[in-house]
Amino acid sequence: MTSVSLPPKPGPRFGFAAATGCLALVLFAGLPVRAEDANPVLAKVNGAEIRQSDVTLAEEELGPSLAQMDPATKKDNVLAFLIDMKIVAKAAEDKKIADRDDFKTKLAFARNRLLMDNLLAVEGKAATTDEAMKKVYDDASKQIASEQEVHARHILVETEDEAKTVAEELKKGADFAELAKKKSKDPGASDGGDLGFFTKEQMVPEFSAVAFALEPGKISDPVKSQFGWHIIKVEEKRDRKPPSFDQVKAQIETYVARKAQSDYVTQLRQTAKVERMDKPAELAKPADAAKPAEAAKPADSKAAPAKK
Repeated sequence: MTSVSLPPKPGPRFGFAAATGCLALVLFAGLPVRAEDANPVLAKVNGAEIRQSDVTLAEEELGPSLAQMDPATKKDNVLAFLIDMKIVAKAAEDKKIADRDDFKTKLAFARNRLLMDNLLAVEGKAATTDEAMKKVYDDASKQIASEQEVHARHILVETEDEAKTVAEELKKGADFAELAKKKSKDPGASDGGDLGFFTKEQMVPEFSAVAFALEPGKISDPVKSQFGWHIIKVEEKRDRKPPSFDQVKAQIETYVARKAQSDYVTQLRQTAKVERMDKPAELAKPADAAKPAEAAKPADSKAAPAKK
């Protein structure tokens, strides 16, 4: 950048020039950074430039292998990789690798994959409006609000006889939480068998049926499930409360984007002429396996020892 030589401290006759100079400095300070300054050249290989944008793109592609590196080490490693890539790519060109049929096949596949990924990314981003995400949240919240949750403890043992012995001790006044710590084989035994709040679907049917039928403060008879024998104590019941929008915004955004992508592919598939030469005509329908991954609705990720 050309340096500006400032005049000596001006007297009255330099006042206008000085004011004009200050104005120019203010105006130039407000100009946007030039594209080349925002995307500087970091290296040159046989005259070919490697810019910051190349490093950023490579970091996205190499993602997981760079996760444990600090920013400086990451940038240095990625730049070294790009330099080697330029060197080897030039050697490949010299050896006419690009003219080989197998290279052309892979290049065509990579191009189609990149085109598909980019278009679906655009469609997904366009679909994730605040209005669309709020609608998904409101619909899900209505379903959640109609569900009941139970807060319960349990003691899990191997046999029915053990369960009956535990039940007798409880009837005699033993503390449920303390007995769970001593007798239960469940991983949550150290917390007194506390399972926290859960919905019916989060537990195996045999367990849920009894837990949701019990009144708060009551203790069940022995209950058998695939995990063994349970003694259940219900602490509390409540209507399930939906999480706040901000808590699940990321999940909703993913759901809306994936659904939009899936719908878009379905729409394109309906107008495309697809011929399957590997199957009879009557069987040549798009296979389920070829469909984009179904978008999973935002869900409570709570885990429980007696979960299905």
